[in-house]
Amino acid sequence: MSEFSHDPSEYIRGIQQILISDKKKIGFLFGAGSSLTKKNEKSLTVPAIEKLTQDIVTELGGEEAKYKKAFNEIEEELGSNKFNIETILSNLEQKALFIGSATLNSLNKQEFEDLICKIKKGIRDKVSVHLKDGSIVDKDTVVELVQTDFANWIGQAERKFPIEIFTTNYDFLFELGLEHKEIAYYDGFCGSLRPFFNPESVEDFSFLTNQTKLWKIHGSLGWHFDKDTEKILRVNPDDKDILIYPSTLKYKDSKKQPYESLLDRLSNFLKQDDAILITCGYSWGDEHINSRIISALKTNTTSHVIGLFYDKYDPINEDSAVVKMANENPKISLYASKSAVIGCKYGEWLLKSEPTPDDTVSLNLYFDEDAHFDSNDELGEEKKGKEIWTGKGAFILPDFGKLVSFLNSMVNENEIKKLGENVKK
Repeated sequence: MSEFSHDPSEYIRGIQQILISDKKKIGFLFGAGSSLTKKNEKSLTVPAIEKLTQDIVTELGGEEAKYKKAFNEIEEELGSNKFNIETILSNLEQKALFIGSATLNSLNKQEFEDLICKIKKGIRDKVSVHLKDGSIVDKDTVVELVQTDFANWIGQAERKFPIEIFTTNYDFLFELGLEHKEIAYYDGFCGSLRPFFNPESVEDFSFLTNQTKLWKIHGSLGWHFDKDTEKILRVNPDDKDILIYPSTLKYKDSKKQPYESLLDRLSNFLKQDDAILITCGYSWGDEHINSRIISALKTNTTSHVIGLFYDKYDPINEDSAVVKMANENPKISLYASKSAVIGCKYGEWLLKSEPTPDDTVSLNLYFDEDAHFDSNDELGEEKKGKEIWTGKGAFILPDFGKLVSFLNSMVNENEIKKLGENVKK
């Protein structure tokens, strides 16, 4: 057990000052977790990897007996705990490369390639939650998105530097939210009839300086490589979409355009002074992204990364890889549910003093206190005794929905503009 502890009420003030300051360059890196969050039962979400795996394996296994047999054999090879859409794709792609004229898992080379294509199509279909009966969902549905509330926060502030959003997600949830709130944003594509990816504009921080930026670093539905023009175009999504799918090949694919330019943008964002990158819903499991972040932070810069790490169901500890990474990087702070790494020191969250009833209102926006317990309560007997306050609890901002609620709680109507002006003074 670590001898250190961190008081969340102390560090939250620093985060608030960062978010209301127009001197900071603020970016967010959102992973799959941000697409899982519900505002209510009406919210659109993309299935988590476990549900995505189960659905695709069941559907394709029911379609072809040979696929079902192949999935069963691959699950036996990998082990049930490691059987997911990423390991399945990696397994299939590796076998397709080396199988030659033989058969494996009852499949030949062409059947491996067909199955890989069907899995990728299944992924695209599952993340296309923006469609209902072939049309884009109506505004009443978009209102219920957490991403729409996030766009609301963006729209409240007068900023010298626009918000930069980096995401590994393919879906259109951020686009739906930004457009509903009429937030002008730029995603690297120029043009109207056949929008084309413009790498020069991605590299240029002076390009469209007043617009929010949305960088989809694993690609997006509707991105195509046009052989005729040799350009990346944004068109209607179909089976030819170019995406970095979850497999070992993603490390190779990330070195191609447009992904290289987008990762360069992430690196260059962090190489700026006074840049803050906040991650949420990102598991720190993509080494090609992590290496860019860590390399950029080693330059002579005052930038910093705040990693909001969701570990509610699988708590981190001192031996976790992500903890070791933060322990070795003073410019990375890791905020998990029960513990944190701040200043290269791992420790539990622990309030130093018991909050007043008034303080509890604001505390509940970012920290869920553990209940008091009665020191004289034994064996279920009801006895009056002195309640003990522990100061322990759970930091809740790694939940994307809670983060967005916290962001919007800082503003009443356009109060963030006044806060920003005060900070400048």
